[in-house]
This record gives sequence, C-alpha cells and structure tokens, in this order.
Amino acid sequence: MLLAVGSLTAIGLGLGGLLGVAGRLLAVEENPLEAELQALLPGSQCGQCGFVGCAQAAAALARGEAAVTLCPPGGKAVAEQLAKRLGVRVDLSAHTKRVPAYAQIVEELCIGCTRCLKECSVDGIVGANKLMHTVVSEVCHGCGKCAAVCPTNAIRMIEIPDTLATWHWPKPDAAALSRSRRSHLESGMTPA
Repeated sequence: MLLAVGSLTAIGLGLGGLLGVAGRLLAVEENPLEAELQALLPGSQCGQCGFVGCAQAAAALARGEAAVTLCPPGGKAVAEQLAKRLGVRVDLSAHTKRVPAYAQIVEELCIGCTRCLKECSVDGIVGANKLMHTVVSEVCHGCGKCAAVCPTNAIRMIEIPDTLATWHWPKPDAAALSRSRRSHLESGMTPA
C-alpha cells in the first residue's frame, strides 16, 4: 500500500513539475493595451459590438480593426474614453443617446420556441421548450437580441423610466464650469 501511495505521489510531482516548466516556456505575451481597453469597456459580454465578448472587442481595438464607437451599451462616454486612450479622433455628432431598457415577454404571445434563450448572453430568460418564457429584468442588460429573433414579436424592449431609484446626476461639463468660473471672476463674485 505504501508503494502505491509513494508511486502516485511521485507521478503527481513529476507531472506537476512538467506542467510548471511547460507553462513558463510556452507562455504567450499579452498586449497590455488590450487589458487597459478591456477595463474601459462595460464588461457585460452582450455581443452587441459583433464580438463574442469585451476581451475580443478590446483585442480588435488594440489591433486597429474596430472603431471606438463599437460598444452600444457604453455609449458616447465609452467611445470618448477609448478614443482618448488610443489617441484617435472620433466624431460623435451623429451618435444618439441610448436609453437604458430591459426585455419583457408578453406571455400570451409566447409560443415557447426557445430562440430567445439561445440569444441571451446573460441567461436572463427563464423557460423551456413549448412553455411560456419570462425575463429576469434585474439580469437583462437590454441588448435587444432576443426581441430581434422572436417570431411572434412577443418580446418588447421597455425603457427604464427616470425615477428617484434610477436617476443619476449628470457629470458636469468641464467647459461649462470654466466659463461659469470666468464669468463669476469677471463680475467680482467668488465662485462656489
């Protein structure tokens, strides 16, 4: 019995050492720019940009194969941050602000085809084949891919209304703040 335990321990140590050496010799250098760009992206892995996830989108951005406006959930703010980090100019005049939304299934129209289940990247839809489905709204990030594949148009995108629970104070505009301070100084008032 001690011989069996000893031989298994020796095999385990030998294979572990071999894996450690192989890990060091075959390590792939990662581009640090990709990690920085991935940190700027929302990380929702929704696939709206055309890539499988944010890591693949960041890699494409680092290689120059994708536009900085590729992330619909990130919107204008993420596009500006990506452009600043990559040192490129971006025209966001035609960019429309996206209102946060979530999917909702009209249960009377749902036929249980499971097409929406296959499209949801966050597993926010609960249901089974030939049974009614429902959306867990807390998990849904509002990509709308499920609504696009629904054959009965049973999925509607509901905008999240501005309430005290969902409203956020907008960040101040730096140019407006400097103009305000300048006008206060010119009029002799002290800025707040």
